[in-house]
Amino acid sequence: MAKCKDYGLATVFVCLCLFGVFSVPVTAALKKYQFDIQVKNVSRLCHAKPIVTVNGMFPGPTIYAREGDRVLVNVTNYAQYNMSIHWHGLKQYRNGWADGPAYITQCPIKTGNSYTYAFNITGQRGTLWWHAHIFWLRATVYGAIVIMPKQGTPFPFPQPYREANILLGEWWNNDVEDAVKQGNKLGMPPNTSDAHTINGKPGPLFPCSEKHTFAMEVEQGKTYLLRIVNAALNDELFFAIAGHNLTVVEIDAVYTKPFTTEAILLAPGQTTNVLVQTNQVPGRYFMAARPFMDAPLSIDNKTATAILQYKGIPNSVLPLLPQLPALNNTAFALTYNAKLRSLNSPSFPANVPLNVDRHLFYTIGLGINPCPTCLNGTRLTASLNNITFVMPQIGLLQAHYFNIKGVFRTDFPDRPPTPFNYTGAPLTANLGTNSGTRVSKVEFNSTVELILQDTNLLTVESHPFHLHGYNFFVVGTGVGNFDPSKDPAKFNLVDPPERNTVGVPTGGWVAIRFRADNPGVWFMHCHLELHTGWGLKTAFVVENGKDSDHSVLPPPKDLPPC
Repeated sequence: MAKCKDYGLATVFVCLCLFGVFSVPVTAALKKYQFDIQVKNVSRLCHAKPIVTVNGMFPGPTIYAREGDRVLVNVTNYAQYNMSIHWHGLKQYRNGWADGPAYITQCPIKTGNSYTYAFNITGQRGTLWWHAHIFWLRATVYGAIVIMPKQGTPFPFPQPYREANILLGEWWNNDVEDAVKQGNKLGMPPNTSDAHTINGKPGPLFPCSEKHTFAMEVEQGKTYLLRIVNAALNDELFFAIAGHNLTVVEIDAVYTKPFTTEAILLAPGQTTNVLVQTNQVPGRYFMAARPFMDAPLSIDNKTATAILQYKGIPNSVLPLLPQLPALNNTAFALTYNAKLRSLNSPSFPANVPLNVDRHLFYTIGLGINPCPTCLNGTRLTASLNNITFVMPQIGLLQAHYFNIKGVFRTDFPDRPPTPFNYTGAPLTANLGTNSGTRVSKVEFNSTVELILQDTNLLTVESHPFHLHGYNFFVVGTGVGNFDPSKDPAKFNLVDPPERNTVGVPTGGWVAIRFRADNPGVWFMHCHLELHTGWGLKTAFVVENGKDSDHSVLPPPKDLPPC
C-alpha cells in the first residue's frame, strides 16, 4: 500500500494509490478506493481461523487523503454477513447517506452487492478511522484514516521525521459472532477477548506469537509522529513506550495544546497523535497497551506489545517493558483527561457555544429484563433515560427523508422520567425500562448541551459515547452526581477539548456542547460494543435549515435496499 505523491491540483496526474485504483484531481483532489470485504484464514496466536477482512488485510488498508479532498470508496461485500462501514469522526455534512451505521443511515450491503461511499473532507485534518458498523464485525474490519492538512499548511507542532499508524485492537481465537450468539442465548455477556493487539499482532507476551509482533525501526535523534487508534471493541486502553515520553498534539483529529506524559489513555473509538523523540540509548523498547477498568467488574489484564527498535540494534537484544499505570488507576485517568485542551489558536479556534438553546440530561443504566427465550430466563440490558433502543428494519435516515411513518418516534425524553440518587448505593432493579425506537428532534442550528450521567443501576462503569456527524466540546466532567446549581460554574468555555468520542467516568458525568448545524439523522451510542448491543444508543433527528444548502442531500442511486 503506497501513499500517492501529490503533484498539486494544477497538474493532472495518475499514480497507484491502493490496489490498482487511480487518483485523478479535479477542482479538489479525488481519492478513489476499492474495499473488497472477504473471509480469509489468518493465523494469530496458536492457530488459524477464518475472519472477515478488507482487501485481505488485517487491520484493513489506510485511507490517505488531504483536507478538501473528495473521497470515493467502493465497498463490495464477499463475506457471508451483511455489512456497512462507518467513517468514524468524519462529519459528512448534509450527507448521512455516507455515514454508515446499519439501519440508522443505510440498510446494510448484502452479500455479493456493492455500495460507493462518496464524501467530502471539509474543515478536518488529522487521524480518524473506519470500521464495520453492524454486529461485532469491527473486531477485524477496521483501519486508519489519515487526513493531511491543505497544501502549504504546516502542522502546529514540530515537523516529524516520519509517521506511523498504531492501531490497538482485540482478538478472539474463536468466531466472535458465534461468541455473541452464545451469550445472547444465555442472556449474558459473551466471552472476553483472548488477546489485545497492536497493528493486528499481540506481541511476544502471548503463547505461539513469536512471529506476530509489530516492530518499528527508528533512527536516534529524530522526532516521530504516532497516529494511535483504539479500535478495541470493549476496553479502554493505556499505551506507553518504555524509556520514552509521549507529547500529545491531537485528539480525534483536533489539535491540542501539547503536553508530555509517560502514558496515554484512549477509550474505544478515540484517536490520539503523539510525538516521540528517539533520544534514548540505542536499543529495543517495548510499546505496550493494556486495559483500564476501575469498575467492580472482572476483566482480563492482557498486555499487547510491539517493539520500537533503534537502527542497527540486533533482534537478540531483550526489549525493555514500560511501566504502565495500574489496571484500576482512576487518578491517572482523571488527571490525564484533565490535561486535554483545544489549541484555540487564530488558525484553529475553539468555537464553543456560549449560549444554550436546548438542555438535555441523559442517564446511563444497566439492568436485567425478563427473557423467555434465554436459558437463564433473563437478559442483561442497557438504557438511556430508561429507554432501551430497538433497531429498526429500515434506515432511520430513509424514513426521515421520505417521511415513512411508523419507523421511529421523536419523543425521546430530554431528562430521565424518574430522578434518583444516580451514583448512590447499587440498585439491582430497573426503574421502568421501556424498549422502543425513540429519537430526539433538534432544530437546525440550535445549540445543545448534553449531560451524560453514569448510574449505579447494577454497577457503575465508564462509558465512551460517540456522536455521529459532529464534533462536540467537552466543557465539564466530574465524579458523582451532576449538580446543576454548582457544576456549570466550573465549565471550561475557553479551550475545552473538542472530540467525537468522550468517556463518561465511572460513577460520574460529562457535559458536552455542540451546534446542530448538520441536518439529518445522527446516531449516538456507547462505543463499548457489548453495551451498544444491549440498547445503549439513540439518535438525533436534526431538522433541515430554511434553504436547500442547509438540507439533507438526496440519497445516492446505489443506496442499499432493505
